[in-house]
Order: sequence, then structure tokens, then C-alpha cells
Amino acid sequence: MKMECVLCPRECGADREQGKLGFCGETAALRVSRAALHMWEEPCISGKEGSGTVFFTGCTLRCVYCQNHVIATGKVGKLISIERLAEIFLELQDAKANNINLVTPTHFVPQIIKALDLAKEKGLMLPVVYNTGGYENVETLRALEGYVDIYLPDFKYLDPVHAGRYSMAEDYPEVAKKALAEMVRQTGNPEFDRRGMMMRGVIVRHLLLPGCLHDAKKIVSYLHHAYGNRIYMSLLSQYTPLDSLDKKAFPELAVKVRHKNYERLVDYTIDLGVEQAFIQEGETAKESFIPPFTLEGV
Repeated sequence: MKMECVLCPRECGADREQGKLGFCGETAALRVSRAALHMWEEPCISGKEGSGTVFFTGCTLRCVYCQNHVIATGKVGKLISIERLAEIFLELQDAKANNINLVTPTHFVPQIIKALDLAKEKGLMLPVVYNTGGYENVETLRALEGYVDIYLPDFKYLDPVHAGRYSMAEDYPEVAKKALAEMVRQTGNPEFDRRGMMMRGVIVRHLLLPGCLHDAKKIVSYLHHAYGNRIYMSLLSQYTPLDSLDKKAFPELAVKVRHKNYERLVDYTIDLGVEQAFIQEGETAKESFIPPFTLEGV
């Protein structure tokens, strides 16, 4: 029987169970590119010990500026079993990770659920973070209720022109709105432990792109008026134009974000009355903030 994949909003219909590649670039066979402690997430996610990140190969978006393009395009990744994924979760717990952080996991949700069930049977106790580009089917998210404690989505665009040009997803704004509403419904208000580590809730990230300050302000305004203190925001200034970017086709993205523009976004956020937001200080637009994808921990 043909199994048409509709896990992501592309709903490409590929029979990934039979080895066909979906829009994500992957079959149903699990591929992971890195599993290790990660120190560069938000403070309430990484803490001092690190977040137990598991980077999945492939992606449902096609961001021309992708900061993790090596794995998003399938160049790095090791085939593993569901049983091995469960072992990885437990190994990260043994390494004192603060959580299990699933990075670009959408196209492997059924396998992840099975791995989490196995790991919990063997003692997995950590909160689970769903770290996503924000382009999600609500039906897929509903399958994760009770499995995910913290949602960490991007909210990349409110401008459909930018969404189409930069990520091949003109419908991104409306899809991301519906997905975020489901995430907040599942988790409720943010909860933290006595150390200040998030145990439950939603943190919405926005990476400021060159020339996109106006859209960034619209996003902050939308998030604030729609959710207030039910979510945290994370405003990122670390955009880096990598060699993978087609600089002739996208010359406007071939530069770093001007610091004064990021400061304008932060000032705008404060003036709106946003009380729960993470901001970045210092020099963050460096490739060194992108982890090496060497199959560590896989």
C-alpha cells in the first residue's frame, strides 16, 4: 500500500516508506548528523551543562541563506535505527544534558515518537524540545502532544514575498501562525525550574535578515499582541552570509545585518512593552557559532 507523506505543509505525497525522497530530501530511513551537548541555545535551554541536541538530516524548507545548509541539503547524515535514536537520547541524559533538543525533526516525527517511547521505558526523564523552522502542519504537531514539552520555532516572515523568494514557501506566514497557535495550546504558559531552566513553554525565534527590518517589526508586533507573556521571543542577530549563498541571485543577503538595525529592532520591541525576550550582544555573526557536523555522537 502506498504511503503518501503529508507530514509537512508541502504534502508532497512521496512514498518515503518505499525509499522515495520527499521534498525534505529524505526517505523514511532516519538520518542524523550530530548528537551532542550544545552551549549556544537560549540561556534557559542550554544552561551551564548544555542542551542535548540531535540534528536530523534534511529539511522541509529551502532557505537560500540556510545556516545549516550542509545537513539541510542532505550532504551529511548517518542512517540509524529507531532503537539507536532512543539510545542517543539516553546517552545525552547521561551526559547531563538539560533537555533533548530535536533540530529540524518534522519529516521524522513518527520515528521520533517511537524512539521517545522506547527511551522513556528505559528511564528518559528530560524535557523534550522541538526545534523547528516554524513551517509545520497542525496535524503533525497534534501527534506530538504529550511528547514535546518546549517548542522552539522560528517565525521567519510575515511578508509572503520574502517567504517565497527566500524559502520557497509563500504560504509560510499563515502556516506559521496556525502552527504557533497549536504549540501554545499544547504547552500553556512558560514554566521554569529553580535553576531557571525552561521545563515547558514556547520560545519564538526571529533571525533578522539584511533589509528585512520592517518585516521583523511586524513579526514582533504580531507575536506580542497575539500572545503577550504566554511566550518568550528570541531576537537573533547572528545572520552570516555563507559560501553556499548564491550572491549573484541574492545580493541583498550577501552582507551581515547592520548592528544599528538590530538595535532598532530591540528598541522597537522594548517600546512595544515586550517583557519576555532574549537578545544577543557582542559579535554573533560568525561561522564559529555553527556547530561542526561530523557525525559526533551518532
